Amino acid sequence: MTAGQPACYSTVTSRLLLVGNIMSRTELHDPDIALHSGCDGEIKRPPRERILNSASELFRTHGIGAVGVEIIAELANSNKMTLYRHFGSKEELLCACLRMHAEKTTEIWQSLEDRYPGDAAKQLRAWVEEVTDVVFSDNSACLLANVAVEQKDPNHGIHRIIADAKEAYRVKLTDLCRRAGVAEAEQLADALTLLFEGARIISQSAGPDGPHQKLKQSCLAMINAFSR
Repeated sequence: MTAGQPACYSTVTSRLLLVGNIMSRTELHDPDIALHSGCDGEIKRPPRERILNSASELFRTHGIGAVGVEIIAELANSNKMTLYRHFGSKEELLCACLRMHAEKTTEIWQSLEDRYPGDAAKQLRAWVEEVTDVVFSDNSACLLANVAVEQKDPNHGIHRIIADAKEAYRVKLTDLCRRAGVAEAEQLADALTLLFEGARIISQSAGPDGPHQKLKQSCLAMINAFSR
């Protein structure tokens, strides 16, 4: 440990190495909370919150099947007994992570309103900036999308949580397009969603020079086309 590093630095580093040291900073659009806010601050959080944060990041970056409750508890600076006291099973914990993710995702709309009060047109363009930042700052896709792909049973209750969250986001984006003066607001919202979600996926396979590099230009061109 070098001078200036917090006392728990080596402990946290060891825990991160156990999961491949791939914890990534997150953003408003994909707010699975990363564990980089500072050692003391994270440990002082309630156990349930720490477990949710750790599990969300691990499920998102490693998948459901590859992550056990032991490593979740370890990364959360907790233990299996505490984890099971708050969540009856790994599946219950996963559902709680998905709901937390969905709830956090809605914060983008208030953020846009705070930045550009009453100006939906500016909010819509700011949304484009936000989603572009997501694609270029985090190429692991989102927790909802990853879980939806990994859970093959279409009748599993997890899919209902994911579908409801995606639909709620779609409704909000449609409303923003409508308030921005777009007549075909639903069509524009769907087109923007396809561009955003597609860019997130292709960024994982096409390399640094893939089509996702043109996400911002494509979204703005789509908005301009629908605004005529």
